[in-house]
Amino acid sequence: MSKYISCKGKIVTAAGTGINLALGVLYTWSIFKVAIKQSIETGGAGAFNWDLTSINDPYALCCLVFACTMILAGKCQDRLGPRITAFTGGILVGLGFIFISLTTSYFVWMLGFGVFIGTGIAFGYSSATPPALKWYPPAKTGKIAGIVVSGFGLASVYIAPLSQYLLSNWGLQGTMLFFGIAFFIVVSLLSMFLVNPPESYVAQGMTERRSNTQAGIKARVSFEEVNYTPQDMLKTHSFWMLWILYFIGAGAGLMVIGSVAGMAKSSMGSNAFLAVAIMSVGNAGGRIATGILSDKIGRTRTLASIFILQALMMFMAVPIVGAKAPNAALLVIIATFIGFNYGANLTLFPSFTKDFWGLKNFGVNYGLMFTAWGVGGFVMIKASQMLLAGTNTFTSSFIAAAVLLITGAGLSFFIKDRKEMARRETARQLATQSSLQCPPHAEPQKQTNKKPAPMIAPE
Repeated sequence: MSKYISCKGKIVTAAGTGINLALGVLYTWSIFKVAIKQSIETGGAGAFNWDLTSINDPYALCCLVFACTMILAGKCQDRLGPRITAFTGGILVGLGFIFISLTTSYFVWMLGFGVFIGTGIAFGYSSATPPALKWYPPAKTGKIAGIVVSGFGLASVYIAPLSQYLLSNWGLQGTMLFFGIAFFIVVSLLSMFLVNPPESYVAQGMTERRSNTQAGIKARVSFEEVNYTPQDMLKTHSFWMLWILYFIGAGAGLMVIGSVAGMAKSSMGSNAFLAVAIMSVGNAGGRIATGILSDKIGRTRTLASIFILQALMMFMAVPIVGAKAPNAALLVIIATFIGFNYGANLTLFPSFTKDFWGLKNFGVNYGLMFTAWGVGGFVMIKASQMLLAGTNTFTSSFIAAAVLLITGAGLSFFIKDRKEMARRETARQLATQSSLQCPPHAEPQKQTNKKPAPMIAPE
């Protein structure tokens, strides 16, 4: 039975990762953006007739819709289950791509890519992580969340070169049609493997932890069983502090991800897609690495470190992207590290949400938290494109993002890390329990009838 349970958890995790591998097509927008820009500049029959300042609009709207729809998608996941939710996402993403494959109209692309695909991604993404987390103990929250969401970041490794090949041979419209059919099939099939464990299920490792001292049990169990409703969560200061930090971290990363192919175009030419593919490795690696790290040293310490490192990368990027002929190798390295730090946000904030407010309403609760990702992306992507159109350089965008990240690093120290507090409380209780035991060769202590004081988990 234990082998079956272990296998089931791995299958659900693999299916969630696979769904995200398909939905991560969002991060290859910079490749589509280059093709649209070339079409605008070339002109002619069937060309895109858009304003250059509006090229990023479908991508920015997609990010915003993706984030805002996560609330509805999360509620659907909590009530109807991950299978139906993910299947719905597959249908919407497929329809969105097929829709935009038929026209070059700006408004149709805003509707198809921005609304349909954004909504579909939300339904698929919201149903990938929760069922996987439910099959594993809290000690593996960061690791499992990192693995599942790494699929979204890693998607560009195969989608970027595939997109470049399809664009060269089929054109932009044919490429969109291909993705519409392919992603509908893939997401719909993988959704069948997403299942929640039975209500009576206890993750392997929980029973082992509960066999420790009573002090350890009380501190851990009361921490794990915290479950907030969305209304109660919104009343906490922690939610709004984390929302602001998510806005900063996600916005700074999406600003670069949405334009990396354009940045690399002058130095890498037709191979600019490689910058997107390599950056996605950093994006995925950041999700897994920081998930594991945050399980060990705490979420807050990890978040502060990531923000400081991201700010440093932004400052280092200024002279590189500002050069007339940017060094391709340095550009790819900087973009990869920025992708790594950005990816960390997609692991840390769902882990924060689960730690602070529990799994019972995780879908809706994280959907509310995820609105920060969409608003941050929409604001900073749009601002970056406007600054680029006015100055023809990304310098101002990178400096502004760096200042915001430094501010965010300072704010992160005001967050009370519930996971770290619970760990410290458990360690303290275990140390107290150990000190009361008789040391070797010592005279036994006299027994008393006093009962130990009741343990209270940290709030």
